Amino acid sequence: MDTKHLDGKGKVDYDYNYDILFFKISQREYKKSIELDNIVLDVDKEGFIVGMQIFGASKFLNLTKAVLLKIPNWNFQSNVDGKRIEVRLTFQVMVRNKIIEKNPIIMEPLTETLPNSEITCGVSS
Repeated sequence: MDTKHLDGKGKVDYDYNYDILFFKISQREYKKSIELDNIVLDVDKEGFIVGMQIFGASKFLNLTKAVLLKIPNWNFQSNVDGKRIEVRLTFQVMVRNKIIEKNPIIMEPLTETLPNSEITCGVSS
């Protein structure tokens, strides 16, 4: 089965009050969302996963809310293969003048059909 590829620049935002961390591909609009525990994945009209929100981000990532306000370098990758999704998030933050890298990997079965796809986006400063 063919796999669609998408590479793009992205945006990151953090809502301090609600502790929600957002990553998304610029210039892509989502059509629907898929909810997984404390994570929501945004899917565009072509079936690409073009963004994610992490609810309770400070607890999930074991970082303070203040640290999450500035994420200068990050990379978001998603891979849909049949009924399974894998999301890899890699980013750096500064904690007490030391660069800390976080790289959570989320692997979940899908309850709906999406086309096989691979996404890569990120920002380096």
